[in-house]
Amino acid sequence: MTDLQTTFNQIDSKITAWMARYGIVLLRVSLGLAFFWFGFLKFFPGLSPAEALATRTIEVMTFGLIRPELSIYILAAWETLIGLGLIFGVWMRATLLLLFLQMLGTMTPLFFFPAEVFTRIPYAPTLEGQYIIKNLVLISAGIVLGATVRGGGIVSEARALQRERAPAKT
Repeated sequence: MTDLQTTFNQIDSKITAWMARYGIVLLRVSLGLAFFWFGFLKFFPGLSPAEALATRTIEVMTFGLIRPELSIYILAAWETLIGLGLIFGVWMRATLLLLFLQMLGTMTPLFFFPAEVFTRIPYAPTLEGQYIIKNLVLISAGIVLGATVRGGGIVSEARALQRERAPAKT
């Protein structure tokens, strides 16, 4: 191997190990900040671009039992709690349950109001539709975080090789 390849592999290995060490924490905190930020905005009427669609969706989902004037504050508190739980890494099982339930709710406008979330159904989303579809990334992030609740995590290549080479415990 050339010196350049060796140097590249050493640098690449260090970067990969850094990502393995800090990736989950950064994912958790950044996801938490997004939930906190968007949730907190909903406490102030008119600041959230998703407010109207969200409140109408909740009204339909609850068969009109929860009025829009109240539902926006419930949603704001819900998202803010998810954000705080993720930012501080506390009550992760409950936090992720709230996240997944909230994500189910965010997907329902695709079915309840397709004409409002697509300019051409089903392939050309409106801005609101894009906002909903990007939640697939948030769901995936929640799944990754859920895999760490019982101590799982990302293992760097170097650590994986060490484990392979270690003698088996009997």
